[in-house]
Amino acid sequence: MEMENQNTFLWEVTAWEFLFVTVALAGGAAYLTGRAAARAWVPKAQLVVYMILLAAATRFIHFALFRGTLLTLHYYIVDFVILLVIAFIGMRVTRAKQMSRQYSFKYARNGPLGWTEKL
Repeated sequence: MEMENQNTFLWEVTAWEFLFVTVALAGGAAYLTGRAAARAWVPKAQLVVYMILLAAATRFIHFALFRGTLLTLHYYIVDFVILLVIAFIGMRVTRAKQMSRQYSFKYARNGPLGWTEKL
């Protein structure tokens, strides 16, 4: 039994396939890439380049496994934006840990994504 693609604003395949490939698999890779970028202290622009490549790989997985379209700008941008947000979250969580741990004399942790200067 073959499922039809459910074209919506966010996905062209089924919702489960979108959640599995884009959010779980590629999102996990994006989070780990953001974490690695923070640990290497690379600029945010370099993380954007990594997410451009990861979004292209994600589109290929949708195409190869679930009969999605390979060259569609709309769904590529959707995948890219979701992966970029996840990557920046991974980078920011790691950076907050780094700042509060490596510079504990000056900064204190302020939630999972931030740090504040000690008075």
